[in-house]
Formats: sequence, structure tokens, C-alpha cells
Amino acid sequence: MKPTGLAAYFDAHPEVRVAIFAGKGGLGKTTSSSSLAYYMATEKKRRTLLFSTDPQASLSDIFERNFFGQGVTEILPNLYVVEIDADRRVAEYQEQVKQKIRDMYGLTELPKEIDEYINAAAAEPSMYESATYDAMAELVAADEYDMYIFDMPPFGHGVRMLAMAEILSLWVDKITEARSQVQEYEAVAAALKGERAKEDEMMAELLDIRRRITTFTDLIADKTKTGFFMVLIPEQMAILDTDRALAMFNELGVNLSGLIVNQVYPPDLVNEPQLSEFLRNRLASQKPYLQEIAQKFGDRVLSVVPMYTREPKGLEMIAQASRDLMHCQIAI
Repeated sequence: MKPTGLAAYFDAHPEVRVAIFAGKGGLGKTTSSSSLAYYMATEKKRRTLLFSTDPQASLSDIFERNFFGQGVTEILPNLYVVEIDADRRVAEYQEQVKQKIRDMYGLTELPKEIDEYINAAAAEPSMYESATYDAMAELVAADEYDMYIFDMPPFGHGVRMLAMAEILSLWVDKITEARSQVQEYEAVAAALKGERAKEDEMMAELLDIRRRITTFTDLIADKTKTGFFMVLIPEQMAILDTDRALAMFNELGVNLSGLIVNQVYPPDLVNEPQLSEFLRNRLASQKPYLQEIAQKFGDRVLSVVPMYTREPKGLEMIAQASRDLMHCQIAI
């Protein structure tokens, strides 16, 4: 089977504006997302935002520059990168909530119980996913770029982030319902007093959060506008994990656009007379797994990316990886 490369996919789906790369850690999601971003910015001349949701600052590592917590950074014409500091975002959101409560009730400081509750809520594990998902939704809602490419965190966190959309939306629905009831009572009380009820700013903010989350969730689930890709390597555990992940994403209503097989030793190496015993063994060990990938996933495999002689870091290597990802040269 000869995959056609990601260029063929995007040529066939020009309306796609969001690309998401998922998979286990260390398989090449960051390389793949960076390669696609490079292609879109340099070849297609599309204003592209590359966003990392990985707390390990992986984009800083691959581009050999520090982007972590620095906001949106332009690194090439049409290519912008952002790595959010989720911990700082949670802390900022936490302080915003406290300030709004102080402003609403004219307080100089919060009661101890409320302050401790907000601090405890911010420490919940789900707050990282919530902060990251909200940052993704906010960037897309601003509509400042032609293409959004998201490098998801390792598989487990990625699943929780996608599931978080529905949880956040339901949570906002419940709070909104409660605030609506409060508004009704306040309106009646104001009418009895002959006063005009004040606009509920918190209610408006909740509705805006729900709108942003719903819009982004709908976009992710829309296979005509979002490309969802998984990255795997020719090893048994990676194949099993991919199989399980596909079932989980299917339950979440996420449509897989295709698979990227990474770190493949080019099969024509076997003809090299000076080939080392190590490489000969690696070629032999990958062969049955590549056959299994072809049999199990078939035409879902869109591209096969080779193993490089050095880590794909820096613009020169990213450009090479981009050519390999977009115009696949290896058959499996």
C-alpha cells in the first residue's frame, strides 16, 4: 500500500481549518503538527497558528526557541506558535473569579471559606484540561488565522481534554439555569420596589463561555472543517493503543481523518551493502508490524514518515520532515 501523504488529504478537503494530532507520548505528534504547520505557512501561504497543549514545552524543543508562556510568537511569515502555561492560566482565572466576587459584593477581601474553596477548586486535576481547552476555544473564536493546528498532550490527557468539552458545557448549563432562577426572583423584587433590575454580568459571561465551548466543540466534531489525525509507530504496543484510542474517540463522536506512521526505517536500506547489523535487525523487526498496520488500518494510513539520522529539530529538519509527511515516499 502506498499512502499519498497529507498534501493529498488537504487538497481534497480545502475547507478544513483545524488539524488535531493525538497519540501516545514520544511517537511524533509534535514533529507531525510542526511539519504540517510549516507546509501550510510556507507552501500554501495560509496564516497558520500552531498550538501546543503539552506541558513539556515540546514546540520550544523542536523549534529550538523558548515559546513557553510567551504568548503568540511569529517564527516565519504566516507561521505563529503558542505554548500556553496552563498553571499560570488557572492562577489568573482563579484571581479573576475572586475579584469578580469582591466587586459584586463590595468586599475588600474574601471570606476565608470562599477563598479556600476557590483555591481548592483550582487545584483539581481537571482544571489543567479546562484551562487548556478554554484557551483553544478562545483562539479559534477570535478567528485571526486561516489554519489552527493543535499538538495534543499524551493520549490519556488528550482523551480527557476532548471529553472535557461536554463536561464544561453541561456545567455551564447547570450554572446558567440556576442564575436564571435567581434573576427571576431579583426581577420580581425589583418590580415590587419600583426599581429596574440590574443586568447580571455573571449570567452574560456564563452564556458567552457556553457559546464559545459549544462553537469549538461543534467545530471539532465537524469532519468537513476539522482534520483529526493519530500518530503511531511500527511497534506492538503502539498498534494496540491506537486500536483502543480509535474506539474511545468514536464514543466521543470524533471522526478520525487518518493515521500517520512515524519512525519507519526506509525498506530500501536493506539493499545497502554497508548496512550495519543493527539497522538490518531493525528493518526486520519493523516489517511484521508494518504489515499488521496495513491489514488493520488499511487506507486510514495517510502518510509514512521515515526515521531520521538525527532528531528532527530546527527549521532545516522540520522542512525535511514536512516534505516527507506531506508527500509520502514510503510504502507499507
